Amino acid sequence: MVNNKMLSALSYFSVLFAPFIVPIIVFFVSQDKEVKYHAKKSLFSHIIPVILMIIIFISIFATTIPSSTSMVMMLEKPSFWATFGPLLFIILYIIIYLIVLIWNIIQGIRVLR
Repeated sequence: MVNNKMLSALSYFSVLFAPFIVPIIVFFVSQDKEVKYHAKKSLFSHIIPVILMIIIFISIFATTIPSSTSMVMMLEKPSFWATFGPLLFIILYIIIYLIVLIWNIIQGIRVLR
């Protein structure tokens, strides 16, 4: 029982050192349904920042790489979204990453109790 709690908590705490590897290993190695549940839950919480980072990269490159139709628009003043959109996404990413980090630590402590 203690080992199951430790494996479940390790899945959550792995956000600090190996976000994807540990929950996947714990999910496939463990036979306990509760440990698998916590490993899957922690893996999904580790994926959230990665998906958001992909969206940030797409938004940054979409606003900085001019297309052939926008060459005329390059002489105009850039829009608010083109100027501050990537910065807003980066701030949003930092906030969501901190929330996910704190949530994983809290869940790991709850599992250990």
